[in-house]
Amino acid sequence: MQEYRTVSRKHKSVSGAAKRFRRTGSGGYKRKNSHMRHILTKKSTKRKRHLRGGDMVHAHDVVLIKRMLPNDR
Repeated sequence: MQEYRTVSRKHKSVSGAAKRFRRTGSGGYKRKNSHMRHILTKKSTKRKRHLRGGDMVHAHDVVLIKRMLPNDR
């Protein structure tokens, strides 16, 4: 008689989320600002300067990102 073992599936990250978010040391997530890819000539220097740095993901969205990135713990 053969024995069958159940194999649990690997938890895979959502690749789109893995490219867009980075985990910080304190457990939050960093993201980049949008509107900095093209048509930059009509945007003011001040606007582009403020968009240059990244930003933190809001606390209520961290739950969703943790679900999309199970191996990022």
